[in-house]
Amino acid sequence: MKVVIPKETANGERRVAVVPDVVPKLSGAGFDVWIQAGAGLEAHHDDSAYQEAGARVTSDLTELFKDASAVLKVQPPTLDEVNLIPPNALLISFLYPARNTEVTASLAKRNVTALALELLPRISRAQSMDALSSQASLAGYKAMIMAAARLDKIIPMQMTAAGTLAPARVFVMGAGVAGLQAIATARRLGAIIEAFDVRTAVKDEIESLGAKFIEIPLESSEGTGGYAAEQSEDYLRRQRELLAERIAASDIVITTAAVPGKKAPTLVTSEMVSRMRPGSVIVDLAAESGGNCEVTSPGEETVFNGVKIVGLYDVPSSVSVHASQTYSRNVGNFLLALLKEGQIQIDFNDELVNASCVTHSGETRLGFGGAATGNNPSEGNLS
Repeated sequence: MKVVIPKETANGERRVAVVPDVVPKLSGAGFDVWIQAGAGLEAHHDDSAYQEAGARVTSDLTELFKDASAVLKVQPPTLDEVNLIPPNALLISFLYPARNTEVTASLAKRNVTALALELLPRISRAQSMDALSSQASLAGYKAMIMAAARLDKIIPMQMTAAGTLAPARVFVMGAGVAGLQAIATARRLGAIIEAFDVRTAVKDEIESLGAKFIEIPLESSEGTGGYAAEQSEDYLRRQRELLAERIAASDIVITTAAVPGKKAPTLVTSEMVSRMRPGSVIVDLAAESGGNCEVTSPGEETVFNGVKIVGLYDVPSSVSVHASQTYSRNVGNFLLALLKEGQIQIDFNDELVNASCVTHSGETRLGFGGAATGNNPSEGNLS
């Protein structure tokens, strides 16, 4: 079985789906690993490292994709890339089907079985495959580093002959994987940290990392799979009123709140930003799904009333070495979990497959629960 790793073509993407260390694991399971020349360079893995690990390297895309049983990527494929994937092949990648409807339709038309890593359920069996969490953890770390680099203050308290310099104040909104890592990083840098999440169940985790949990006398709202549920507009309005004071007192605000498949909720209004001290920094990790800050320009860094707004895309890619390393293990573990009796088996009785499958047998499967638009078979075999 031939497994293919093409070079990522998305603007600014520096990750690679498989690093050399994972190649022997795939080869040992019976896969013939092929990788496009130069695919790992941005993650500091040259072609010779892949060849030494047992992979075949080619710059010819026709040769690369010919007879491929599986294609492993980081970003969703382009329409041109979809046309290179052989019919009946498997694709594992981040896909975001709600934002990439044309690509999803093309994958179905091409008869590709596409599994979206971001749709994997948060269950114990899937922990080693949870690319969403591994990449979010890196994004949370990098968000705090980016904020510290842009802030016109130092982060820790410092006592000098000229007087004491107060530590920076950091406010983290959303205490999922990214938010908790941002808190941990801010703590290591010596900041005073406050955090808020609509799920009161995360209070202990926030406090264990040295941050103060901001109590808001509103109903908790936890959705399925450990995610926050989507909030009503009235709830969000009342929440914003209560949080405005904490935001105004902060030097750094990091927002991470996202609802799967939905536009990110607006937590920080332009009025709130106007109340912040000039020179303060907001890092909006939800920029790719619309942003938590009303004045975020997705994909850009801007200044609003003297406040620096960082809404960059693809933050994990900026630490491409570790991002590729963790992602590679995630995607490799998922592929190996599909291997039964020497063949890739697509079994919709398996919760991992049912939840993550976006297209199969020429049909598009919709929703986070894997509800199909047609009568897909419960099992399939990809040779």
